[in-house]
Amino acid sequence: VLPGLYVGNYRDSKDSLQLERFEITHIVAIHDTPRKLHLDKHYLCVMASDTPDQNLTQYFPLCNDFIHAARLRGGHVPVVPSLAGMSRSVTVAVAYIMSVTTLNWKEALKVVRVGRSVANPNFGFQKQLQEFEAFKLLEVRIIGGGGAV
Repeated sequence: VLPGLYVGNYRDSKDSLQLERFEITHIVAIHDTPRKLHLDKHYLCVMASDTPDQNLTQYFPLCNDFIHAARLRGGHVPVVPSLAGMSRSVTVAVAYIMSVTTLNWKEALKVVRVGRSVANPNFGFQKQLQEFEAFKLLEVRIIGGGGAV
């Protein structure tokens, strides 16, 4: 999706050979029951369901900080949820891209879709991204610095 940022699915996160090939060092696991699958990787486990009423916005700062810190150290971070890698992981990746660029949520989603064509946040997550853009994003970019990709 971006240098050092990937969006995948649960199957991808279990594939040790693929993780090694892409030099994955950190994993954001967003799932109903997230867990660490590889002892040699740094994990951020976020318990979240793939339902429109799930509040993902509350996790954006934590996920953004984890992803950004790893990328600054040269790490490679996939954001991986449960089965398909279409909604939760995409939403977190879009929020991160919005935070470190000047892209709005629709533009950031297009960036994700270039690398992951099945990317399709559910309606509730799309609404949260719209609200994040409208009310919180400027604050995140100003306080967080919103540096270069």
